[in-house]
Amino acid sequence: MSALRPRRRRAGVLAALLTAVLAGAVLSIAIGAKSVPLGDVWHALWSPGGTESDIIVRTLRVPRTALGLLAGVALGVAGALMQGHTRNPLADPGLLGVTQGAAFAMVLAIIAFGVSNLYGYIWFGLAGALVASVGVFAIGSVGGRGGPSPLTLALAGTAVSAFLYALTSGLVLVNEQAMDVFRFWQAGSIAGRGADVAWQVLPFIAAGLVLALANAPGLNALSLGEDVARSLGRNVTATRALGITAVTLLTAGAVAACGALAFVGLIVPHLARALSGPDHRWLLPYSGLLGAAALLLADVVGRVVARPGELEAGVVLALIGAPFFVALIRRRKPVRL
Repeated sequence: MSALRPRRRRAGVLAALLTAVLAGAVLSIAIGAKSVPLGDVWHALWSPGGTESDIIVRTLRVPRTALGLLAGVALGVAGALMQGHTRNPLADPGLLGVTQGAAFAMVLAIIAFGVSNLYGYIWFGLAGALVASVGVFAIGSVGGRGGPSPLTLALAGTAVSAFLYALTSGLVLVNEQAMDVFRFWQAGSIAGRGADVAWQVLPFIAAGLVLALANAPGLNALSLGEDVARSLGRNVTATRALGITAVTLLTAGAVAACGALAFVGLIVPHLARALSGPDHRWLLPYSGLLGAAALLLADVVGRVVARPGELEAGVVLALIGAPFFVALIRRRKPVRL
């Protein structure tokens, strides 16, 4: 019976998080510049008749909510993986250069190739994010045995991100259209995206989630130290490569579609770890659900506080996340990963 109690507790927490995500989704669909009663939401979802509420729910709110769910899950899981692999409680998915890689590629697409629509930006953003991540992994592996260490990975990611940000800043100064797109994308938002955007990034995020769950047992072993992991029969290089690939796919899909949603990948894993403990088999699902709930609620708050306009979800997350980040740095007791 004593062995079943932790499992029941974790299953109960998982059910509570699923409920929170469902509540966030309902609020996201019902609340906005025009509030839609829950009865009308139900009618729009299951028996639409072409009313104004039906159109708002089905063409605007549902795609927006679906994208928020995808991006929140992706960034939450990616953050937990990144902190686990780098053994750095202040790490987030952007450490691999994914965010700045996507930004640079999208700006380059506007200037060099004349791309002028969101659906074109998405594919360039995905490509730039993937290339930047591969570059960081390659640079971090130079001169090392068995792949990059957590320290070299962090240093390489910081250097590549700074370099790409400098290039992007230089490009947007000479192109007004690129500046407008970059400014909006940098703020981070799930507004204004249709269902096609969610379908475009879904394969990348789904593949990343599968790899992340497969990486959880190996990451548990790595958290004990590389020597212990090897003694347990784990291939450290393969485990780390699998995790970094998952982080890349998850973050690339999220940031290409929604922009730089800061602090989801940093804050959420700490909250999830307080509920799950260090076991990544539970930490990853908890982080994904918390990430989805946090992003949806931040988006709802942004709609409420700035009516009849909106405050981007990325701005709301930054306002909430910055104090948390400061408190995290000031903690005297180190966070156990």
